[in-house]
Amino acid sequence: MASAVTQAGDRENEDVALVPFARSHLEGALKLSQEMSWPYLLKDWEFALQLGRGFVVTSAGAVVGTALWWPYGDTHASAGMIIVSKAVQGRGYGARLMDALLAAARPRIITLNSTVEGMALYQRRGFVPIGIIHQHHGIPRERYEAPDPCFVRAMAPSDIGAIVGLDHEATGWTRREMLNRLIEVGDGYVLLRDGIPRGYAISRLFGRGHVIGPVVAESPTDARALIEAALALLGSVFVRVDTSATSQLGEWLEGIGLQQVSDATTMVLGAQMPSTGPARTFALANQSFG
Repeated sequence: MASAVTQAGDRENEDVALVPFARSHLEGALKLSQEMSWPYLLKDWEFALQLGRGFVVTSAGAVVGTALWWPYGDTHASAGMIIVSKAVQGRGYGARLMDALLAAARPRIITLNSTVEGMALYQRRGFVPIGIIHQHHGIPRERYEAPDPCFVRAMAPSDIGAIVGLDHEATGWTRREMLNRLIEVGDGYVLLRDGIPRGYAISRLFGRGHVIGPVVAESPTDARALIEAALALLGSVFVRVDTSATSQLGEWLEGIGLQQVSDATTMVLGAQMPSTGPARTFALANQSFG
């Protein structure tokens, strides 16, 4: 009997593989996120894979685990879309995915946003919590008027250098490629002071509707103005904003109809780079990209 059990275990192990994430795995990845009730669509997975890289665990050819990461130059990266099917949890697949991801991404400083269930996996690998992200979503209760274009205007191609600079000021990251792609697929806004961009926001299709983020600004008031510019164009549609618990936007978002529905813990592996300010991040592109 012991021999039969051992042989069955060996066959199972032979059927399990850890391989680089390829386009052929996208449909399987989508099924995993649907199993977790995450709002990703196939195009969201495609977009994430175009910008990043990662690994999947397959069992008998089916995708049962995913992990992606996005390099921001040679010094920083974000990680996310880390999922293991409920049917195979507890078998060490999450550990295998994370170890492969870290081997590929290090020595970069890596940031991720963790669910409660994932925290122990990340803490065992040296990640430490540095903040809380609140997810707000819903349909705004009222229509917004576009701000004065002398204050907030549509982003122009000539703004990209300033946008990359503001983003680096707020995050310490250099992610020109990602920002370029977010702007290509979304609507961008810049906030001006003395004619100079001092904040930006990007709104794009994502999940159940639209996500507004990143939002980078020098104050909660400026961040609100950028979000209102995006809302003015969107109208009465489903909107999501992922914001820090310390952003001072939560009460306002609740008041306009975007209820807080969940939270995540921001964690970092490596020495966190402090914001050089005064610009700082008020909303994320999503919880994977940061």
